[in-house]
Amino acid sequence: MGLTVGMVTIDCADPQKLAEFWCAALGVEVQGDYGDYVFLAHPADGGAMLGLQRVPEPRAGKNRVHVDLGGEPRSTGVPRLVGLGATVLGEHEVPGLRWTVLADPEGNEFCLGEHAQ
Repeated sequence: MGLTVGMVTIDCADPQKLAEFWCAALGVEVQGDYGDYVFLAHPADGGAMLGLQRVPEPRAGKNRVHVDLGGEPRSTGVPRLVGLGATVLGEHEVPGLRWTVLADPEGNEFCLGEHAQ
């Protein structure tokens, strides 16, 4: 039996407020709200859950871990995410892959990528 990624947790100041963004972005609902901890439902494709955890200190510097999203073309996904409150931080490309780096409303970085033709 091998390990699997069951959940990725994002540290934040306001998990309930940030859950609004991530639920809309991922098309999921809150599965559990425990004050300092909010857990979002599993995505329909069976991917890892997302957790949001209140921490007292503000985010400083670049994230050491971030979420990479896919499944939606960047041409529609990036404008949709920006409309929900994300900020575009940059565009990148390596052979076979293009991605956009964004930040959620609290500044946590994540990417939306797609395979290049």
